[in-house]
Amino acid sequence: MGFAAIRGPASGAKVKRGVYPDVVAIRSGLVLVFEVKYRKKIETIYLPRNQVEKMLEFARRAGGIALIAIKISELHDWRIVPVEKLELVGDKFRISRRVIEESPRLDEYISSMIMRTLDEYLEHPYDAHLNNKQHSEN
Repeated sequence: MGFAAIRGPASGAKVKRGVYPDVVAIRSGLVLVFEVKYRKKIETIYLPRNQVEKMLEFARRAGGIALIAIKISELHDWRIVPVEKLELVGDKFRISRRVIEESPRLDEYISSMIMRTLDEYLEHPYDAHLNNKQHSEN
């Protein structure tokens, strides 16, 4: 879909001392900051609070959107969960099974972020970031 992407230097490491997400994807000013998880089946996922907080700090500094990308083997697909959907439980964040089931697929999420309606284009033909700005304001 035309994104420049880079894997974080500590991605996959057991210890993350820096403020680095797993993947950062950039396209026309849209910055997506991902923490990546893998599960064989849809099940509740718990994330350490400090891991989520580091990702949020990176997204804030980059002017990006913080997301959890979950590869679900049984679905043969990725699901994208915005951090706003995470629930703080003690010292961890929880992503419930229901939240994962209701989350968009990767292609659906990306398409919704980069598509512009014809009316938007006619009103602002040279504003490539129009749709991105609207999403970052919401």
